[in-house]
Amino acid sequence: MATSPGSDVVFASQKSVPSESLRTKKLPLTEEEVFYMNCRAAYLTVFKSSLENIISKDQLYLALQHAGRNPSQRTVNKYWTPQTAKLNFDDFCVILRKEKPTSKAELLKSFKQLDVNDDGCISHTDLYKFLTKRGEKMTPEEANTVINLPDVNANGKFDYIKFCKLYLTTSGQCLKTALEKLQVDSKLRRQQFGSHMEEGPERDLSPAPKPSPRILRKSDQEAFSNKGDAGASVLSTARKFKASVSCTISMAANGNRNSKLMEPNLKDWPCVQSRGCFFLEDDGETVSHQYRMHIAQSSMVHLTIKPLNLSQVEGKASPWLSVDTALYILKENENQANLQLICFTELRNREVFGWTGELGPGVYWLIPSTTGCRLRRERKPVTEEAQLVCRDETGELFLTQAFRAALSDIFEVIDLDGNGLLSLEEYNFFELRTSGEKCDEDAWLLCRENFDMKKNELTRQGFMDLHLMEANDREGDPRDLWVTLHSMGYSRALELTEACPFVIDLHAERCKPRMKAVRMEASRGQLEKATCQSVLLKGEARAMDGYENILIYTHSWDFRITSVIENKSDDKVIIHVNNELSENCISSRGLHVFAVEVAPQSAMVCQHVMPRSEQQEWTHRCVYSLVP
Repeated sequence: MATSPGSDVVFASQKSVPSESLRTKKLPLTEEEVFYMNCRAAYLTVFKSSLENIISKDQLYLALQHAGRNPSQRTVNKYWTPQTAKLNFDDFCVILRKEKPTSKAELLKSFKQLDVNDDGCISHTDLYKFLTKRGEKMTPEEANTVINLPDVNANGKFDYIKFCKLYLTTSGQCLKTALEKLQVDSKLRRQQFGSHMEEGPERDLSPAPKPSPRILRKSDQEAFSNKGDAGASVLSTARKFKASVSCTISMAANGNRNSKLMEPNLKDWPCVQSRGCFFLEDDGETVSHQYRMHIAQSSMVHLTIKPLNLSQVEGKASPWLSVDTALYILKENENQANLQLICFTELRNREVFGWTGELGPGVYWLIPSTTGCRLRRERKPVTEEAQLVCRDETGELFLTQAFRAALSDIFEVIDLDGNGLLSLEEYNFFELRTSGEKCDEDAWLLCRENFDMKKNELTRQGFMDLHLMEANDREGDPRDLWVTLHSMGYSRALELTEACPFVIDLHAERCKPRMKAVRMEASRGQLEKATCQSVLLKGEARAMDGYENILIYTHSWDFRITSVIENKSDDKVIIHVNNELSENCISSRGLHVFAVEVAPQSAMVCQHVMPRSEQQEWTHRCVYSLVP
């Protein structure tokens, strides 16, 4: 195996020795574990296994109901589009994180705005307008269904207090029934851990005695099994592992030294550029733009990707510049579904990641990637919410300076070609991200009539005025504006904490290349497949002792380590992963101990690992164990 300078890689396959001192006392479940158990309970009420996929809109609706949600048709349509073929359990967890169960206080507060007589009732006319015009708008049919419920009508009015009680009772009972079924069925209960992207607080471990740099001793493996972690109590209960594979990789400090990325003389090479963004989802998953690239003739190509610095203060860098970025380059052969992995931008110069090589004529896909190690959910509590709109002395609404600055940065991010204007295509990426719907040609024509445009493209001022109009439509209520900001990665303090804008530069020596953003997609799917292919091709593989069909692949670069689990057997397997003895490391999973389910005849990315501080040496020590 070819390794990076300063790395020392060794695997040891051995039978795991069960520990007698594992915790026997059950600790209270964390909030994360309760959420995950609820997800499992709801999913396994509809499906036999968490490895089964949701294959219809009706199945999604039923699973959401069992999870205590009562989604409108519009909500279901947001996640099950005409292009959706299936959703897996991880997708279901993402949806549940986004679609929080409504509290009684929130329900009452919403309805109370329309209660002009303060008697607990709303006229049917006012309620219909509210349900079909505000917030997540219902269809007329859905609104009439609510209005005509026999149990909540009082003298031709809608008794919203009774409705809230009925709504919460029904939702709670659905979830309770699902949990009871999970607890009764021991087979289902054993599936309460798995392959979701768990978010847990990073914790600094006290220095452990250093094992031999060449091989992990048996005593170290026992230490992996013995350590307790309240953040993973469901996973750390006493169990005997069938077999284990251990891995130790020691990496030198990178500091600020440049890697091997060398820029050729690009003076006369035609160039195109495009921007994009990684958006962090509630479960730690990322969504990003993806691109099609056309090369007219065989040519040397130089491709780079780096975070986009949006800081408006001279000399001050944007906080996300430390986020790792990368590109997978895949060739389209017969169709978009048949993509061949060509290369990966594994060379680096500071925050720039790139690749130089020759490409033949044809259509290629550029799929951006970030490990998720440094683009993580913001945990710092916001003490004071930023103000978005104010009124002047005449009562006219205006956007605050802080909100205008945030909108200006958002404009820079969604202006993919960087020409200072938004085309309909660029604006629709923004609309899909924030509202889940596209703006059609007729709506764009209305924009042209009401907002500043140049050459049928929206100007920065027009973009600002559009949001001012939205604020006026809501009479200054900022809730819908916050939906936009949260979707774009902003916190309540108006700081961009859950997104990383990036810029891609493409140079070709012998022809003018073309590059265009064509979709926005989660990191699963084609990116997962490309990552697995890359590691399977270059990584070192070791089989579980006695289980030759279960392979752990690990590949290291100067800046990251990636592991992939391949299951060649005809049965699903559960792999317990323990990183507790690693030093100066952060994992994309967000936990030191977790478990993953691997479907039969498949491969999946287990984790990415990066140094917490690049100025120091870092050592990744991990044990992968097969759970019976």
